[in-house]
Amino acid sequence: MDTVHTNIDPEEQMVNDEFQQLVDAYLASKHRKKVEIITKAFNFAKHAHKGVRRLSGEPYIMHPIAVAKIVCIEIGLGSTSICSALLHDVVEDTDYTVEDIENMFGPKIAQIVDGLTKISGGIFGEHASAQAENFKKLLLTMSDDIRVILIKIADRLHNMRTLGSQAVNKQYKIAGETLYIYAPLANRLGLNSIKTELEDLSFKFEHPDEYTAIEKKLEATKAERDTVFQEFAAPIRAQLDGLGINYEIKQRVKSPYSIWRKMQTKHIPFEEIYDILAVRIIFDPVDIDTELNDCFDIYVKLCKIYTSHPDRTRDWVSHPKANGYQALHVTLMSKKGEWIEVQIRSRRMDDIAEKGFAAHWKYKDGDKTESASELELDKWLATIKEILDDPQPDAMDFLDTIKLNLFASEIFVFTPKGEIRTMPAGSTTLDFAFSIHTFVGSHCIGAKVNHKLVPITYKLNSGDQVEILTSKSVHPTRAWLNIATTAKATTKILSILRKEERESRKKGEEMLGEFLKQNDIEKNTLVVDKLCSLHDFGKPDALYVAIGEGTVKLSQEDINVLKEKTEEGGWKKLFSFGKKANKQAKKKEKEKVGKDFDRKKILSLTEDSVQNKYTLCENCKPIPGDSVMGYIDDDNHIVIHKLQCSLAERLKANHGNRVLGAKWEMNRLIIFPVSIHVKGFDKLGLLHEMTQVISQLHGVNIRKLEVECDNGIFECNIQMYVHDTKEVSDILASLRNIPDVKEAARV
Repeated sequence: MDTVHTNIDPEEQMVNDEFQQLVDAYLASKHRKKVEIITKAFNFAKHAHKGVRRLSGEPYIMHPIAVAKIVCIEIGLGSTSICSALLHDVVEDTDYTVEDIENMFGPKIAQIVDGLTKISGGIFGEHASAQAENFKKLLLTMSDDIRVILIKIADRLHNMRTLGSQAVNKQYKIAGETLYIYAPLANRLGLNSIKTELEDLSFKFEHPDEYTAIEKKLEATKAERDTVFQEFAAPIRAQLDGLGINYEIKQRVKSPYSIWRKMQTKHIPFEEIYDILAVRIIFDPVDIDTELNDCFDIYVKLCKIYTSHPDRTRDWVSHPKANGYQALHVTLMSKKGEWIEVQIRSRRMDDIAEKGFAAHWKYKDGDKTESASELELDKWLATIKEILDDPQPDAMDFLDTIKLNLFASEIFVFTPKGEIRTMPAGSTTLDFAFSIHTFVGSHCIGAKVNHKLVPITYKLNSGDQVEILTSKSVHPTRAWLNIATTAKATTKILSILRKEERESRKKGEEMLGEFLKQNDIEKNTLVVDKLCSLHDFGKPDALYVAIGEGTVKLSQEDINVLKEKTEEGGWKKLFSFGKKANKQAKKKEKEKVGKDFDRKKILSLTEDSVQNKYTLCENCKPIPGDSVMGYIDDDNHIVIHKLQCSLAERLKANHGNRVLGAKWEMNRLIIFPVSIHVKGFDKLGLLHEMTQVISQLHGVNIRKLEVECDNGIFECNIQMYVHDTKEVSDILASLRNIPDVKEAARV
């Protein structure tokens, strides 16, 4: 018999194999088997992207296939979404139009592809205004069809998985966007696995050394964790076997990003993170009606073996989170004296916890009634629409307002009539008032919480019963923005304040015009700029508002400054009225190097460039050894930020095209200010011992020292000058070796 040889190109074979994996996964799902239309979409996309390659060198079609696999396997969507994922870049990158897609695949797929095309290139454009508009399009499209954002998140996940082929500045931009918006969106939509992976990948590219260090420590402590888990789980298995249900017990290990965030916020080393291990019990209920009771039956069994923590039981079975998450959490004391969290979930709950809202459809089986979590999603989308109806003038404010509620945990509070309302954790009575109605919020004077009078600043707790008290004489002030924590309340307060400020601005401009006219001074840009400098305002509008509200009163001092002239008869140059002007003058001394800078090039931070070319961020105060980035500001100056700086996090997400890679190349010739915090037991001579370590052992100058003692516990803040992070680490290690020092960390 003759052997038939097929000469299939290896690359072609690779593409076909990947597509076959997608088809196999789809056929294994519960969705209707529409393989024909998926194959048609694949062939169309393959033809459209023919000859195009990604930066990694692989054929471009591999990206749409990978996105479709995420949509199918990891999110659990059906043929419409899979086809849309395969076609998501066709309209943006080729000559085909949305009309072509509609003619070939129908209106629904065309609508989703159109939504994805409108928000192409990530949420954020090259400019702030374009970025805000793109984000609005994203949210508007999301409220029409939630599958648009689910596919967009899948697209971002694959981009993050292949981010290594991008330049460093692009990596920072994309990772910054991902942490700022995509991970919170994935969380809000219940995509827990994807949210965690997006965070870890962003962390890996922004802080590779820290990521690797945590991974190594997790690996080194794995055997110890496995032993703890097995010993803890053994008696649980014995109890659950008696219930006669199918179950599995798994250990859940805290993600590297979550560990790192806790290390940063608590200023503690890896060894002091005690909740790395958690235990998850997943069971198959006898039927759907016994699911809730089964959770509590398991809980009762656990409490027969271990003591539960009275304040750390969370019932998200009876009251699911707004993103659909359901589970019963209990924290138990192990036989070795360690608190271990146990999460109790049914198979359905676990599926929804990992795959989000898409998993709800898998369990509906023809039931058209909306679940509680779907109703919560509708409420959230309604809030988004309210914010869109009242757009923020500043793009960053707009994004921050939207983001406010994305990552918040939830509490449950009650109205006076006993109706339950879900609010973000940390909500105040003022937030609750605005959640009822804008009028109630804008005239809120306080509340009765559990029948006790409380102010608008009171932070609500789960189970509180809240009655809002109003007064027509009360109106929002700027101070309210520091009290409100929810997007809805913040948006409404800003809207009211902007309306009032418009009136004050108009009044203030008229008052200034009249004042200048009376004193025979012509109103022009130079005059207004001088007054802004004098009263420490960055923009004329802010000055007009202050004059209109009466916080700035124009006087003879203003006239003297405006009429003051130099001997040559020109205007005397105003340099520094207030801190702001001083900073601006100092900044102008630096070279404007950002305009023509090659943005793919990595900045070299030498002694000369740090002193003469670039500005170090005042907010995070980076020093050699910190992971840093450059940012080209509006004046084309380059500012150096720590990657985890709160301001840098916003800049990466909002103006990613201005971000630059940067690395230190210092020779320990200049010193930098740094602050550390030390805590421990007070004793005679301890402060002397600490200063000896810093000044004599390490030869470092102390700039400032503040000490506070209370009931035998001391806390000390020390500012000093160092060369780099290694010097800080060495000092902290030496301080921790002093017997009565229990904590020492860089602030």
